[in-house]
Amino acid sequence: MANSRLEKIGTIITRTQGLLKSGAMKFDERPLWYDVVTAFPPLDEPRYDRPAPKVPVREIFYQEDIARAKFHKSGKATFATNLLDTNNLTPTQQFIGIYQHLSTQGALDEQKVFETAIDLLEDKMRQQRADKRPAESATVEQVELSSKPEDSGKTVQLQDIFKD
Repeated sequence: MANSRLEKIGTIITRTQGLLKSGAMKFDERPLWYDVVTAFPPLDEPRYDRPAPKVPVREIFYQEDIARAKFHKSGKATFATNLLDTNNLTPTQQFIGIYQHLSTQGALDEQKVFETAIDLLEDKMRQQRADKRPAESATVEQVELSSKPEDSGKTVQLQDIFKD
C-alpha cells in the first residue's frame, strides 16, 4: 500500500468520531486533542485540499544581517565553531561587533568598514591563537617539573607530543 488515500476520505475529526461511534476506539482511549476540538471546533474544516490563505510574509532583516551575509559570502568565514562554548563569542559575532563599532564612527564608507573589520578580526584571531600557545607550552613545563628523575624517558616523550 504505497499511496494511502486516508486523508482524502475525511478530516481527522470525522475519522476519530467514526472510530468512536463504531466502537473501534474506546471513549477512554480518545486522543487528548479530541475534547478540545469538539469544544472549540475550527472555523474552517481542516481538509487536505483547502487552499492556503493568502497572507503576505513580511521580510525581517536586521542591519547586521547584510554584513553577516557579506562576511560569509567573502570566504573569510572558514573556521570551525564550537557550539557548546557559550562563554566565548563566535568569530561571526566578533566580526559583527567590530563592524558595528567601526560603522558608528562614520569616518569610512561601507566597503572600507567591511575590509577594516575583516582585517581587525584576523588580527584578533591571530592574537587569540598566540595566547593559547603559551598555555600549551606551560603544560609541558609543568609535566617536566612534576616528573621524577627515574621518569626522564617519559618526559622526553611528552615533550615530543606537545611540540608543533
